[in-house]
Amino acid sequence: MRSRVPASLGLLSVLLLGACTATPAPEAVDTPTAAPPPPGEPCPAGGLRVAADGSEAAMGLRILHLEVTNCGGRPQGLSGYPRLRVLDENRTRMDVRVREGSAGIATVDGFDDPPRSVTLEPGGTARTGLMWRNTNTGTTAPGVGEYLEIAPSGTRPWQPVEQPAPDRNGLHIDLGTTGTLGVRAWYQDDGR
Repeated sequence: MRSRVPASLGLLSVLLLGACTATPAPEAVDTPTAAPPPPGEPCPAGGLRVAADGSEAAMGLRILHLEVTNCGGRPQGLSGYPRLRVLDENRTRMDVRVREGSAGIATVDGFDDPPRSVTLEPGGTARTGLMWRNTNTGTTAPGVGEYLEIAPSGTRPWQPVEQPAPDRNGLHIDLGTTGTLGVRAWYQDDGR
């Protein structure tokens, strides 16, 4: 048995020495796991793009934030309230009452602020919000809105509200039986 131990140690030494002097493996290179995102869609007619920008839900009250971006090449003015259409999963217009401000739905800071004129430089943004309650007081509800169309102001063309991934399958505007949606006037973030 004593003659085998030195042979085993010798073989182990050769393996360890070979491991220490071998050429190091090349460093791993980060490779993307997904295809690059497709180029942005063209700027809608009128030079403004509107996208959903997060939502809040608590005790039946829902708020959906929307952001408008000036994707054109010149300053754009907005004032007042956007016009809205709520569409179901088949993109059929739903019977929804859209009211300016909170419409008595709830008291939320800023929702009833008076409209102010907003000027968006190219690349600039402004925001609005939608408010509703998921309240059911009967058996016939108007359904769930999955898509929105918006006209940023009275003279601007209608366009779909873009939905950020992973929400591209619908916004889920669950109005219950209330059928009423409050909309906030356009504003620019100034800490309020």
